[in-house]
Amino acid sequence: MTKVKKRKLSKKIKIVLFSLIGILLILSICVTFPVFFKSSRVETNNPSVNEEIDPPKLKILDLNSNSRPIAVMINNIGVAREVQTGLQDAYMVYEIIVEGGLTRLMALYKDTDTAKIGSIRSARHYYLDYVLENDAIYVHWGYSEFAMNDINKLKVNNVNGLIYGNKYFWKDNTLKVATEHRAFSSMDLIQKGMEKLGYRKTTNEKPLLSYSVQAIDVSKLEGAIPANHIDIRYSKIVTSSYDYDAEHEIYKRSINGKAHVDAVTKEQNTAKNIITYQVKNTTISGDYKGRQDLDTVGSGKGYFISNGYAVPIKWSKESRTARTVYQFLDGTELKVNDGNTYIQIQPVGEDLTIS
Repeated sequence: MTKVKKRKLSKKIKIVLFSLIGILLILSICVTFPVFFKSSRVETNNPSVNEEIDPPKLKILDLNSNSRPIAVMINNIGVAREVQTGLQDAYMVYEIIVEGGLTRLMALYKDTDTAKIGSIRSARHYYLDYVLENDAIYVHWGYSEFAMNDINKLKVNNVNGLIYGNKYFWKDNTLKVATEHRAFSSMDLIQKGMEKLGYRKTTNEKPLLSYSVQAIDVSKLEGAIPANHIDIRYSKIVTSSYDYDAEHEIYKRSINGKAHVDAVTKEQNTAKNIITYQVKNTTISGDYKGRQDLDTVGSGKGYFISNGYAVPIKWSKESRTARTVYQFLDGTELKVNDGNTYIQIQPVGEDLTIS
């Protein structure tokens, strides 16, 4: 009996010893090769490689957001430009000719809480083509008869200061400009207007432009030319310009040689990307104010400008409600850098200088 007990005891000791050895081996491997036991990161001595498995996200837009864009008509006459504010929060801005050789801006916002936007001006009918291609709510103060008719015909969701001026807009009477240049709103008020008017607040549409999280080296694209200074002439009285800030990799915006500055922040407006192309405009026959019509439907060539270089592109738009398609000349889809974009739709025949 005694011998049997000793054998059993010896066997138990061996099992315990083997178990301890196994644990020690596992601990040794974990210390020596920790990378095999970490799933969320890859540790190296190179900081650029130490990235989360989750891909980096865009800064300009949340691609997972389905909130509907808001397009605001911004007054761009000289005296109103002095009180402009809120443009820098827009992810995309269109600049297009209007009557008298002037331009107006249409700024698109998404998921911002901008407290003051304006000054806000009246609608023009061809801007609706760009509202519709973005599935946006159109915010304006008044309209031309052509815009009024098309808003009704095309069933464009809009918030009109002429009707809702006391609810979703305000007049800043501290400003020393004419009353028509004092209309402003905020994202909070516009959202309340959308809700009260029963407008759809979400969209199933993707953003109009395709963005790249990784910086695009435009200098290596086919046909690239240096673009440190750009002049985009709209008429005898309006030229929009951009100067490249290589340190911050953005373009500083000017109008008629004067820095385009936000009245609240006192900072110059900037752009990461610029898309510029030309379409034909004509004065509407019989209109006493000389209002314009625009050939928005069609195709043509232009330039994509970013990070100090410009490359030729082509654009096409099949109908007023269709999206404008932007492509490189070889037919591949245009991708833009992560940042805000100015789309400069210039009258045919006006000067464009890129240097």
